[in-house]
Amino acid sequence: MRKETHFRLETYDLVLADIDSVDLDKLHALSVGVGWPHRRDDWQALRGAGRGFAALDKIGRIVSSAMWFPYGQDYATVGMVITSPRLQAFGAGRWLMDAVMAETGSRDLGLNATREARRLYRDLGFSIERAVYQRQGEVPEEFRQPGPVKGLLREIEPGDLSGLSALDRLAFPADRATLLDALLEISAGTALVRDGRIVAFSLCRPFGRGHVIGPVIAENDADAIAVVAPHVARHAGGFLRIDTRQKESAFANFLGRCGLPVYDTVTTMSLGRPYAPLESGESGGWPVVYGLASQTLG
Repeated sequence: MRKETHFRLETYDLVLADIDSVDLDKLHALSVGVGWPHRRDDWQALRGAGRGFAALDKIGRIVSSAMWFPYGQDYATVGMVITSPRLQAFGAGRWLMDAVMAETGSRDLGLNATREARRLYRDLGFSIERAVYQRQGEVPEEFRQPGPVKGLLREIEPGDLSGLSALDRLAFPADRATLLDALLEISAGTALVRDGRIVAFSLCRPFGRGHVIGPVIAENDADAIAVVAPHVARHAGGFLRIDTRQKESAFANFLGRCGLPVYDTVTTMSLGRPYAPLESGESGGWPVVYGLASQTLG
């Protein structure tokens, strides 16, 4: 697939630019314009983790964006696919996705699609897998920790990266060690340890209106609850968000009690290997993704 650097959209002449070369404030304004919560700092972190494009009109306004995030040589996630509302019906999103897919080449791809974008991704060959539930809200001031935990619950330390990466690799379809290393720089983390081995972990970092919890990797609901609860307690009275594929489970019920109802849903889709092959109850004790790092990062 060849990447086209110019595109005529109705009366608009658009130019494709590397996303690292455009003004950060204009990218932030683009996401604000479609109601996304990303802060300027969130955009900066994403640009550090991935690659992508922005479409500019003839006076330099950013009217569309799309990014991709490489995990190794054969996998990537796609995200931050945004088009200014006035241009959404005219093909700018498809143009930028064509540019992304020209760069990703033979990599398998995963993404989480809004309702408005599902048809575009289906036309590009992506398959629907599962729903993702965006849960968010203000944590009650009187939040109380759940019951006793089997194992040692502790804060994540700098030397834990290899153990976190090994567990994450069992749950996610690609190696995210580089991403986890970057997230550890800006996150608080909780690990559950048994017999000297990390069996579950979660990270929590500033994002949008408050903080986001993710990724969360665990073998079962009890362990997932154990590593998420400290973050919830720490932010009692504050705004929290978590993106999860858990719909009806002890973990989902726990999130409801934490003041995190379902706010919105997106759809996990893939091109190539499955993006979300297993969830709790299907894995037979195998680690799964209980909480996404983000809808963009997986």
